[in-house]
Amino acid sequence: MSETNKQSSFVPMAIVATLFFILGFATWLNGSLMPYLQQILQLTPFQASLIIFSFYIAVTFTAIPSAMVIRKVGYKNGMALGMATMMVAGLLFIPAAKTQIFALFLVAQLVMGVGQTLLQTAVNPYVVRIGPEESAAARVSVMGILNKGAGVIAPIVFTALILGDFSQSVGKELTQTDIDTMANNLIFPYLGMALFIGVLGFAVTKMPLPELVDDEASQGKGQVKKALAHPSLALGIVALFVYVAVEVIAGDTIGSFALSLGVEKYSVMTSYTMVCMVIGYMLGIALIPRLISQQTALTISAILGCVLTLAIVLGDNSSVSISTLLGLKTVLPDTLLMIAVLGFANAIVWPAVWPLALSGLGTLTSVGSGLLVMGIAGGAFGPLFWGLASGGVQSAEAQQGAYIVMLPCYLFILFYAVKGHKLKSWK
Repeated sequence: MSETNKQSSFVPMAIVATLFFILGFATWLNGSLMPYLQQILQLTPFQASLIIFSFYIAVTFTAIPSAMVIRKVGYKNGMALGMATMMVAGLLFIPAAKTQIFALFLVAQLVMGVGQTLLQTAVNPYVVRIGPEESAAARVSVMGILNKGAGVIAPIVFTALILGDFSQSVGKELTQTDIDTMANNLIFPYLGMALFIGVLGFAVTKMPLPELVDDEASQGKGQVKKALAHPSLALGIVALFVYVAVEVIAGDTIGSFALSLGVEKYSVMTSYTMVCMVIGYMLGIALIPRLISQQTALTISAILGCVLTLAIVLGDNSSVSISTLLGLKTVLPDTLLMIAVLGFANAIVWPAVWPLALSGLGTLTSVGSGLLVMGIAGGAFGPLFWGLASGGVQSAEAQQGAYIVMLPCYLFILFYAVKGHKLKSWK
């Protein structure tokens, strides 16, 4: 790439990087929100999983419409529209907190998911298409660091601004006054986030972000069928579906599991998972493709995920050897920390699968991107199946055993890494 092209792509990538940070911040707040609402509203693990389900299920029915909207209004306006929707979602948390009606929280989460889907569909192609295809995984990894880095910060901010003095209320019966105060603590942070996202969305429409142009052939009928005729894409969608399922389980249920174990600052546990993911992304940038290929990294990630899953399910919740070994100030059960380490195993999956699935699509890239974004719907079903597998009880042992639902997910990712991405035809 020439020096001029590098300079011309710097500003767009900087803007896109900011958007990935916003996406990460809004997304990984769920890891703190889920156990927080579970405590306030006295929810079962299954009911709490609906908080995540309502956020991610939006992808199922808005991914393809999002691609259609972007073709109508353009990628740049699509980003702004996505952020406007996210702003509305943030504002919906105000009446939800005031009334403490669970259904309103679910609606707010659903609207947030719609906005995120539209923004994801618009922003991801920029990362892949602004620059050479062979380095796409590295660019996606950089964006992933920002996205997951926001996931490190979001729970810390949540704990400081929202959980506040109630971190020591774990295992204690809350009075109605306590519940009202905890619910009202949500109002100003979500109001501030909504206003910030709204201002940023408006600013994006004024920024020097070049419009990506798709070939007219990609806008005709039957493009979804043509795209799915590529096995690498179709199987890639499934791989991303099960990947996001395990990513969200590791990031968003760790707080609920910590709550069941009596950990006081359960709302910050998502940060542990995100730190491990950031480390994984950084290693990916350093090693891919210099020392190992995307396929090899994906294979290693899948195997590590399988091993950790079995270790979590079969582990002893009373063991704290990892905390002792690392010299952590806060002593945590080994099983809890191994869930966090899943973040490391998961880090390379998204940046590896995305370019492998889009490779060779040409003018079908836009449609393929929309279909791949549908894989994010796995985030709706991962925690849901975890909640169902736990038997709907608060028992730490039941929740621990429920993590076995991740094993078939990692096995499919392993299949895609070894064989699935190489398939050129269904025959």
